Amino acid sequence: MKKDIQPPKVEDIAVAVVPEINEQNEQEWGVYVLNFKSTKITGVLVSSQGYGEIEGEVVKTSQLRHFLEDMEAGSYKKVEMIMENTFFLNNQYWVSFWEDGQMLDKKFIFLPDSIQEANLVMIPMLDAKGVVIR
Repeated sequence: MKKDIQPPKVEDIAVAVVPEINEQNEQEWGVYVLNFKSTKITGVLVSSQGYGEIEGEVVKTSQLRHFLEDMEAGSYKKVEMIMENTFFLNNQYWVSFWEDGQMLDKKFIFLPDSIQEANLVMIPMLDAKGVVIR
């Protein structure tokens, strides 16, 4: 039975959106995967997409896939830059990886308008402030 299947719980992985200043001295937002685990994860694949509604009409961004290869314990990797004009959408990041010979995945969704200065928290691993979903 479907109810008897207990998928493993994915912990100690997070996605963060962090404001950064580019070469033109303009603010941009970078998306990072954070590995808080005490073990290396391998074959890290991140799928990203925005979706929602504007005036009753369904809106979707292109789906992007990023292969980050391996991530050491306690490390982070940049996935992509995110455009501010998509912050009104649900921004979904689906992270898949291998750990101890088992494939795991977890979906992280930044709800509409959750990516904003008021929601920034300190992220010691990045030594920067950002919006984090763990």
